[in-house]
Amino acid sequence: MAANRVLYNLNEVFCPNDLGRPLRGAEMNEAKILKNAYIAIKDGKILKVGEGEVPEDLIDDSTEMVNLEGKIATPGLIDCHTHLVYGGSREHEFSKKLNGMSYLDILAEGGGILSTQKATREASFEELYDKTEKLANHMMYHGVTTIEAKSGYGLYWDTEKRQMEVVKKLDENLPVDFISTFMAAHAIPEECKENPDEFIDQVIDMLPKVKEENLAEFVDIFCEKGVFNAAQSRKLLTAAKEQGFKTRIHADEIESIGGSSVAAEVKTVSAEHLMMITDEDIKKLAEANVIGNLLPATTFSLIEDTYAPAKKMLEAGMAITLTTDSNPGSCPTANLQFAMQLGCLYMRLTPVEVFNAVTINAAYSVARGDSIGSFDEGKKADITVFDAKNLDYTMYFFATNLVSQVYKNGELVVKDRQLVK
Repeated sequence: MAANRVLYNLNEVFCPNDLGRPLRGAEMNEAKILKNAYIAIKDGKILKVGEGEVPEDLIDDSTEMVNLEGKIATPGLIDCHTHLVYGGSREHEFSKKLNGMSYLDILAEGGGILSTQKATREASFEELYDKTEKLANHMMYHGVTTIEAKSGYGLYWDTEKRQMEVVKKLDENLPVDFISTFMAAHAIPEECKENPDEFIDQVIDMLPKVKEENLAEFVDIFCEKGVFNAAQSRKLLTAAKEQGFKTRIHADEIESIGGSSVAAEVKTVSAEHLMMITDEDIKKLAEANVIGNLLPATTFSLIEDTYAPAKKMLEAGMAITLTTDSNPGSCPTANLQFAMQLGCLYMRLTPVEVFNAVTINAAYSVARGDSIGSFDEGKKADITVFDAKNLDYTMYFFATNLVSQVYKNGELVVKDRQLVK
């Protein structure tokens, strides 16, 4: 069968192993790396990958041959934890952070998430759409082909709905795929400060509306001191699962208050952050097969040294991903490559572990392991091409966008760090 398009002469092609589940522990340091390789694409799907000369039966007069000599290719990168839709920005808090004011202290004085929620409520659909589209384009320039995006800067239904509608429309209009997460339980509204249980009940009452209007696939909650406790998190996530949602939980970011135990008990798809996780909870997550979505750029941005203990997690047999946490406060970036490089430099992960984290494991984190994340035949031809001669170079040469091309469903969507019109 002839291909529509063949990428050939690649120095390396990184091929994650798809075991039908996320890679765990030592499996994350294993992958096939093809040399002098090609990728054959048919009808937007992977037809074949291999080494050496392209087989004649893959080529006919209509096949487009793309010479990528001196470059490497990986499955399209997946950013599986972002807060991408928001109004305003928070650079006015930057000097406070530099002067030692903590994230929770800024939140307590009405800044942080609460500041962004006010700006988001005041923003129109068009304003939110345009702002998020620019961020999504930056992510694509950096090699991302699939983005998870959370609500959570509205708290109340009208603004939460508007955020999720923006995600839905972007998914329709942009070449990148969006996976939507409902996260109204991101902070406690001022009027519910004395009774957060009441607000959890309000969020649970929103779930049928989210389901009915097909606005989100996942439900998430911020389990943290001064926000929602373990019991409240368990209540919401259990209700969400009963209504057919997949679940996530922000846990152990600043203090360990039981979020990871809830993740293991409820069997969420993922637990996010985990910078302050205990050894006991690492074991629980490994046994429950909960993916750890790790966010090193957040630790970097908060000027902390509390990077999530990725190596301990792997030693315990956990599956992990790396992701940006792109948001206006604790991690204002759209550069997944930089988060990956921090994974090497500060978490001591190998380049193979890092690329497995942002491809096959991230695919399972967004419940798309059957269609993206590896180069298995029949999966979507989502491909990121780096201007590098080997995998190690992409992590060694840091804080520079090395992506030269991005293919989505087999079509070229980014060339020379610009969208292809």
